[in-house]
Amino acid sequence: MSVLESGLPKLSRDRSFLGMVATQFLGAFNDNIFKQMVVLVLTDYAMRSGTESETYQPYAHAAFALPFVLFSGMAGWLSDRVSKRGVVVVAKLAEIVVMLAGMLVLFLCDLGSKELFVGLLAVLTLMSLQSAFFGPAKYGILPEMLREEDLPPANGVIQLTTFVAIILGVAVCGALKGGLEARWGLWPVSGVCVGLAVVGTLTSLLLRPTPPAHPGLKLKASNLLLDRETWRLLRSDRTLARVLLAVILFWFLGGVSLQIVTEFGKQQLQVGDWKTSILNAALSLGIGVGCVISGALSKHTIRFGLVRCGAWGMVVTFSVLASLALWQMSTDGLFYVSAILFVLMGGAAGLYAVPLQVFLQARPSADQKGRMIGTMNLTTWIGVLASAGFYNFCASIIGTKSISLTFLPLALLILPVAIFYRPKDEFLRPTLSVESSGGKTAVDS
Repeated sequence: MSVLESGLPKLSRDRSFLGMVATQFLGAFNDNIFKQMVVLVLTDYAMRSGTESETYQPYAHAAFALPFVLFSGMAGWLSDRVSKRGVVVVAKLAEIVVMLAGMLVLFLCDLGSKELFVGLLAVLTLMSLQSAFFGPAKYGILPEMLREEDLPPANGVIQLTTFVAIILGVAVCGALKGGLEARWGLWPVSGVCVGLAVVGTLTSLLLRPTPPAHPGLKLKASNLLLDRETWRLLRSDRTLARVLLAVILFWFLGGVSLQIVTEFGKQQLQVGDWKTSILNAALSLGIGVGCVISGALSKHTIRFGLVRCGAWGMVVTFSVLASLALWQMSTDGLFYVSAILFVLMGGAAGLYAVPLQVFLQARPSADQKGRMIGTMNLTTWIGVLASAGFYNFCASIIGTKSISLTFLPLALLILPVAIFYRPKDEFLRPTLSVESSGGKTAVDS
């Protein structure tokens, strides 16, 4: 269909699409500023306890993951039953309310108090709930307001800007917290989040109206978890089931790693909020670079050899990072070495993840693709939720002053994939290369 026939402008001139890009960027940027601030505050709270094995990060990761596990299915149903534009706008309005609640908690509660601890976890849970409902509408609206041939570049722009927002949000949080906390407290940081939520709400109004995809759609139990057909597909297709397990392992390892990085910077290296956030950004940067390299090397083939290369890369970097607890080096030296290692570890993770995600998009038949993507999103957050409990167990045994040793069991967990995981490569037909994904994964937050 030509531009004149469709009546739609090019993507670069499409106000509605640019509004969606800005809305998604501001939302991801805001989420990561607030989430990183909560993680840093909880780490400070644990440090004040004076107990080396005390950690509160798992509470934050569990609070953020649980709403996605419980409500992603309902959010997908709602995005089909009513106008996706309406869901996006209401979700952004809810973001303003949530960030105002965060600012109120930070203004009223003393730093280091139990009330602040509980209040921030409650706000983080509400923020996650808002994001869970925003995700399906965000991706699902693209096919409804754009030409089909514009979907691949549109999804690429959304993913790229989301990734940049994650890196910037983590880094900016460290700078804001370090610069404002001593003089003003932390409520101005949340004030910045309120401002970003307001601007994001205004940009969401640029989206062109879309009718409900399935008005009157009834909510069923199968909308919340896995339906029978998906279970039957996984039981009959062992390769598909193993790929799904490999994806769950990836997000489990990622969830544990993110918690280690913050504790590693704050407790083991004691480099402060700014440099700790830089370490988090280094990991995110590595993942982005690894994804780009993996996509370039794959072309029109699902290359499982890249999964094994990524697994070996994680085994090596996990092992070296674990050994940092034994290195005799200056704090600055360890910081720069660890930053490089986190970039390399993220690069290996990107190599590992892309072929698996593409396989899950391409393998099911056309009438099962959406449900399989939904299954992937659900299991992603189950993996993140499980990582909170595992990290808490490891920290209680190892202690936060030598927390990098936790990378050793992660290396052992991924080692069997590096050695034994050998599915055959699969060629993708050109028609499959334009498939786009829906839902919201851990990386998007």
